[in-house]
Amino acid sequence: MKFTKSNGILPVANPRYPLLNFLQEELALSPDSLAVAERSVEEHHGSLPMVLWQYGLISLEDLDRIYDWLEQF
Repeated sequence: MKFTKSNGILPVANPRYPLLNFLQEELALSPDSLAVAERSVEEHHGSLPMVLWQYGLISLEDLDRIYDWLEQF
């Protein structure tokens, strides 16, 4: 999944990006934080939630919330 900045924001309103929408709306992550994490995911083939946690952008509780949310799909 490739996330790009357009006019300074990520395309979270697009229904193709429900995870990004969740991360920004529910966990208040900034587009810049998500862009940094996404670059790491692409370079190292990691999991976005794990990269967010490894970078200290989310707590373990937030990580659990993300995985609980992902189980819906």
